[in-house]
Amino acid sequence: MTLTASPGPTTGPDRAGRREWTALGVLMLPLLLVSMDVSVLYFAIPAIAADLRPGATQQLWILDMYGFVLAGLLVTMGALGDRVGRRRLLLLGAALFGVASGAAAYAHTPGALIGARALLGVAGACLMPSTLALIRTLFRDAAQRAKAVTLWTAVMASGISLGPVVSGALLEHFWWGSVFLVNLPAMLLLLVLAPLLLPESKPASGGGRFDLVSAGLSLAALLPLIHGVKELAQDGWAPLPALGVTFGLFLALVFARRQARLAHPMVDPGLLRTPAYGGSLLVNLLAMAATVGYAVFLTQYLQSVLGQSPLEAALWSLVPTGGVLLAAPVAAVLAGRIDRAYVMGGGLLVSAAGFGWLAAVDRATPFWAVLVGSAVYASGLVSAMTLANELALGAALPERAGSAAAVMEAGQELGGALGMALLGSLGAVVYTAAVPATAPAAARETLGGALGGSPAVLDAARTAFVDSMGAAAAGAALLMLIAAGSAVRLLRRRA
Repeated sequence: MTLTASPGPTTGPDRAGRREWTALGVLMLPLLLVSMDVSVLYFAIPAIAADLRPGATQQLWILDMYGFVLAGLLVTMGALGDRVGRRRLLLLGAALFGVASGAAAYAHTPGALIGARALLGVAGACLMPSTLALIRTLFRDAAQRAKAVTLWTAVMASGISLGPVVSGALLEHFWWGSVFLVNLPAMLLLLVLAPLLLPESKPASGGGRFDLVSAGLSLAALLPLIHGVKELAQDGWAPLPALGVTFGLFLALVFARRQARLAHPMVDPGLLRTPAYGGSLLVNLLAMAATVGYAVFLTQYLQSVLGQSPLEAALWSLVPTGGVLLAAPVAAVLAGRIDRAYVMGGGLLVSAAGFGWLAAVDRATPFWAVLVGSAVYASGLVSAMTLANELALGAALPERAGSAAAVMEAGQELGGALGMALLGSLGAVVYTAAVPATAPAAARETLGGALGGSPAVLDAARTAFVDSMGAAAAGAALLMLIAAGSAVRLLRRRA
């Protein structure tokens, strides 16, 4: 099957019909579950700790192993799908995701659960780029593809928010393994319906030989880079994670140089230099840096400052999703009428305004005002990301859609880690400066360290934390302004 790029809107047989839209619904199943698994363990960890009794390091790896493996293998699996077929890789990922979910649910040791989480990461890396790349095949009409990518982005964002809610609801009635078993019916349905509804898509030439050295380099570069950035964000400066970041950047440079010399590279350097793709990649990275970096503060604000339970906080965190579901389709319609660079820039300015609103929050600010600000920034940000994903996917040749989608998703993972590091460090500096010098050392480091202190110390720590959250929001607003300027400058007239 030979695929050719579609330059713009089409009519007639190239327009998707009921079968393609039904297939899109099937593709949303794995996407929702893969994105949910990033956050589904937030409520389950106490029950897992009581049952399996993992050490502190093991508990950290139970939480993080899935995300690290997923991020590290995205580029490899995207390129592999371009060669062996995206539907085949999707089915393989669905089968592996089901098996790994069962293994995780019935794990009897911390090591077994960590191993199952690693397998889930491998399966997720098979599924995520395949879903986006198959959209490039199913929807050759640019207007229809824009709607499909809008739905893809909304489902991905919703899955991350739904993870804690689903796990909290399940744990009210079942044991902790139920948060994994919920994956099985959806994966079984995907295995039955995908062969009936999804066409196989790969270039007739096979896409060239798969380069194992490049695959190893991409994994070896991304894992220490993302892990090191997250460690620096959580624990501050330390030689080992800093060395990991440096080593990851070095291997990324080696990987890039190797791609430039290969006849069939995993990642096309020419595509990265294309403004439509490279600019979209940059915008998505900055957007994820802002949203993930700020979300850490918002979650702690709901629980440690307002005193909400974890499930209550998770339910309230779904409120901004309503703004996203309304704004993303509006942005897609506007992008069909005016230059999408201006629509993206406008969405990012809206997001900057939402973060600016949140930068002014203090202890007296009513809760509804925080929710409004969160809905404003989320709606503008996700609208821009939706258009960036669609523009990047349209810039890639269909036979390169898998690797193009994977690089975009890997960039989002890296952006999230950078956001935690940058905004987390900014917030930490403001918090430490705002806590009274007479407070205990633990309270001067984190708000969690003040929870067991006196009422006066706790009140001062909460006030300092709200100040630090405002600083993080101001930093996120600055990132959105930079992203808006980049979108207009790099993506204007690139549709």
